[in-house]
Amino acid sequence: MRTLLVADLHLSSDTPEINQGFYRYLEHTAPGADALYILGDLFDAWIGDDLLDANTHPLSVVAHDLIRRLRKLSSDGTAVYLMHGNRDFLLGERFINACQAFLLPDIEEVEIQGVPVLLLHGDSLCTQDEAYMAFRKESRDPEWQAKMLALPLEQRVALAQSLRTQSGEANANKAEAIMDVTPHEVIALMERHGLTTMIHGHTHRPKVHDLTVEDVPAKRYVLGDWDAQHGWDIIIERADHTVPRLRQFSLTEPPDS
Repeated sequence: MRTLLVADLHLSSDTPEINQGFYRYLEHTAPGADALYILGDLFDAWIGDDLLDANTHPLSVVAHDLIRRLRKLSSDGTAVYLMHGNRDFLLGERFINACQAFLLPDIEEVEIQGVPVLLLHGDSLCTQDEAYMAFRKESRDPEWQAKMLALPLEQRVALAQSLRTQSGEANANKAEAIMDVTPHEVIALMERHGLTTMIHGHTHRPKVHDLTVEDVPAKRYVLGDWDAQHGWDIIIERADHTVPRLRQFSLTEPPDS
């Protein structure tokens, strides 16, 4: 019995190596797992589920290919869970349902192979980045999203590109600590939920952090982002006495399980 978790694949029409690497992961690693959790930023940008109707748009082709593969994984018995990230928060019911997946809230308590775990994308923990937190609050507002989705598709495509460019320029001038999680926010969130294991992505800084939460040893697992050569996941299985393991692997030879 095993469960897999990934994040920050940032799939697009410009990432063929990552796309193919994830397809291999879905074919060779994920089958037989109890569940696959995708903790945000599955896509580098998602501008609305009506993109699926734009058959000539390169990302639509990638999305339909991915839907087919996730649906097969789900049909074969592996539960698929998706969470919004900071790049794909407009993923909607149409996409989720087409994958035969389940959409998780921004913060979710789950029990994985007997281990109580707190799951989130991770961007909500970066509270020192005040400009991003302001944008996050605005972009999660249903009215803002409705206005965005009402725009013509091509206008949304251009706006998404502009936002990515602005984000890259802004991040280049930010201190490293600002773009990482705020330590006391991590502790406070774990205390509120009464849990000692947290798993998230977003920061692209894969590591296992040892913490103390209310005088009890705790761990924060950070998933890495995928690139053209390597992927990252966390596996939790009964055979490991339910201790999560953070793994990096080659996209050409993903793990067999």
